[in-house]
Amino acid sequence: MEMNASHSAKTPPQNGISSRSCNGGLRTMPFIIANEALEKIASYGLIPNMILYLITVYHFSAADATTILFIWGAISNFMPILGAFLSDSYFGRFLVISIATLTTLLGLVLLWLTAVIEKSRSPKCDIRESGICDNTKPVQMILLFVAFVLMSIGVGGIRPCSMAFGADQFENPENPNNVRIMESFFNWYYASLGVSLMIALTVIVYIQNEFGWVIGFGVPVGLMLLSAVMFFIGSKLYVNVKPNKSLLTGLVQVWVAYWNKRHLPFPPDVDDSAHYYYNYYNDHSKFFVPTQKLRYLNKACMLINPEKEIKADGSPSDTWSLCSVMQVQVLKSLIQLLPIWSTGIMIGVTISQHSFPVLQANTLNRRLAGNFKIPAGSFGIFAILTLTIWVILYDRVIVPLLSKHTNNPRGIKVITRIGIGIFISCMATATAALVERARRAKAIHQGLEETPNAEVDMSALWLLPQHCLTGLGEGLNAIGQIELYYSQFPKSMASISVALFALGMAFANIVGSLIVNIVDVASKSADATKESWVSTNLNKGHYDYYYWILTLLSLANLIYFYFCSRAFKYCDHDIFWDCDNRAAQFTDKEDVMLDIPKSTGDDSSSIYFSA
Repeated sequence: MEMNASHSAKTPPQNGISSRSCNGGLRTMPFIIANEALEKIASYGLIPNMILYLITVYHFSAADATTILFIWGAISNFMPILGAFLSDSYFGRFLVISIATLTTLLGLVLLWLTAVIEKSRSPKCDIRESGICDNTKPVQMILLFVAFVLMSIGVGGIRPCSMAFGADQFENPENPNNVRIMESFFNWYYASLGVSLMIALTVIVYIQNEFGWVIGFGVPVGLMLLSAVMFFIGSKLYVNVKPNKSLLTGLVQVWVAYWNKRHLPFPPDVDDSAHYYYNYYNDHSKFFVPTQKLRYLNKACMLINPEKEIKADGSPSDTWSLCSVMQVQVLKSLIQLLPIWSTGIMIGVTISQHSFPVLQANTLNRRLAGNFKIPAGSFGIFAILTLTIWVILYDRVIVPLLSKHTNNPRGIKVITRIGIGIFISCMATATAALVERARRAKAIHQGLEETPNAEVDMSALWLLPQHCLTGLGEGLNAIGQIELYYSQFPKSMASISVALFALGMAFANIVGSLIVNIVDVASKSADATKESWVSTNLNKGHYDYYYWILTLLSLANLIYFYFCSRAFKYCDHDIFWDCDNRAAQFTDKEDVMLDIPKSTGDDSSSIYFSA
């Protein structure tokens, strides 16, 4: 079977950019960055105190309110995958961001209206004190849940598209300063996201505490309105890239093509590149064949009748019957990563513990200086600060020192870092259990068992260790996960890394809601007083038991990770995706260091912050 140049597929000129002319460039940067930065302030600023809003205004129990927030988090993490698919395949990034911006704004307005309109919520009653309040009407809950869903849909459109849309404005290979301009954009982009998170967890939370829900929810509405105005003001300046086939479609095509050819025999010489379809990105691509691991998928790129299967321009006649070796190898890498990926679900549960720590902090002495109190919802800032300090310290100090002794350019192997992160997350939940045990004992000693709103004579600064350990574990594990995923795919497909992590966090939120519900129901059944371990009255509950359950599950996950990491290998033929996105080649080298390129736009920690 003779192969010739007709098998090559040329890349469309200018990457499908519909029109560049005088559009794009640095002048578009303020509008795009402002859009996502303001969106993050508006949406992230709602999360910390939302548990208090659901309990005090809607009279949900602590367990039910936490379950609602877990489910909201799951939807918010699922939606970016859908948003990326729709933007890449059908609508383009500008349209998806535009619709998502307006959808987020509508969701925030609805949430604000629940605070403004008295009839949209139940009559005033503190369920923590009375234990029983009037049930919220179905119409009132529908309004609240619709607001949550709209905000999740908006998140799904803005977050996966914003950075890529910004990069589209500067993608001009003919400009000799293109690399420097792109680096400048990424620097400003990530810096703005970091500042946004800080403002959300401090300023917005403080406003809610001091001025109430009406103003506290009204400020995010104003910020999101400004975000929309800024984005649309720059609409005539943007470069719009036409949608093309998405990565998700390409992966599904491999399964369909394999299924169509599942009964066909393999070629006699499986290592002969003449039997497989290769579709490289430029004239410098190399001949290569798929690896033999998960070899059944190789049938998706197996050639049966090249004259009919390949068009004159080198592209397949039917992309659902014939795929390239690149597509097959990407899917193989994805499948082989699934066991390691699944170990991230349990630590995702630990990372997502936003609600109960806020309830704990709300009962403690939060005075920092004079009469100033740290808002209960702002203690999460210590996890983010710890994560940020760790990333800087590891990258600038620890890596240069360790790389001299480990011969690993990243200091510690990425698999090791992921495992250490899981271990530290065990320490975080164990620490939380010990602190809660001490807090509860103090509250009972003070006679506060029946008065949960009273301040316990214990400093809220005792909560810092668990937040700092959570941030450190997140810095090691979560960024390690993205780094591992990123290393197993071409850089042009770096979005898989964020998609996998987001999917893991979505499942983590679902698992987290199940754990809370199981603990709530089981503890009520086992206790003669029918008091839940995760009672709305923290002084009657046993949140320390809940944290010990998380610790045991995290330890079990650590053991599971150990076996997964021992079994995980980078295929029989370790994958090297070249550094300029042009081609891929598969070699027989056994021990490969996972070296992540140190460019500004590709750094895994930066990708993590954008997620």
